[in-house]
Amino acid sequence: MINFCIKISKSIPYVLDKFITVLYKKSMKYCGKNVYLRPMFSDFKGLENLSIGDDAIIPKGSTFYCTGAPLTIGRKVIFGPHPTIITGDHRIDLIGKYIADVSDEDKLNGSNVSPYDAPVVIEDDVWCGANVTILKGVTIGRGCVAAAGAVVTKSCPPYSIVGGVPAKVLKFRFSVDQIIEHEKNLYPESERYTRKQLEEIRENYPGK
Repeated sequence: MINFCIKISKSIPYVLDKFITVLYKKSMKYCGKNVYLRPMFSDFKGLENLSIGDDAIIPKGSTFYCTGAPLTIGRKVIFGPHPTIITGDHRIDLIGKYIADVSDEDKLNGSNVSPYDAPVVIEDDVWCGANVTILKGVTIGRGCVAAAGAVVTKSCPPYSIVGGVPAKVLKFRFSVDQIIEHEKNLYPESERYTRKQLEEIRENYPGK
């Protein structure tokens, strides 16, 4: 009887989460097919700016804040436990105001676009390890791996492995020839990287 009660107590939050998930997906800017989401056990702000592609896995304990700028997550993206993605910053240079009292109007500073908010894009086929933090203005290229605990403050080239605080490119998953072969199996020709594009990207990361 005790074991039965324990199973029931564990199943109730899961069932509620399934129901709430439907509402969250409908509130997003875009949500693809077969997206795994646990909103009751996560913290999402700015659903109207959140787009998630097909077959992405968003685990329990996720923190996604995209109130001031959009967050776009591609197809087949997977996260380890407790990822954090934030598309904005606080303004910290106003004299005579507590940081907590700085308003959205203060962040705009007379313009239509806040310099303290910037989009985050996570392209297809990315794996972010446990406790990864991704900050404003970052694009994580297709096929990337972000190591557990990485704090990603700059954009990452496709098929790179990044890690550290702040994160930097450690190496690439594949050679140029391997990427070309890899993408033949996964993407239509119009979406594949060309050899020239890949070689130009690698020129910025000699020795990796």
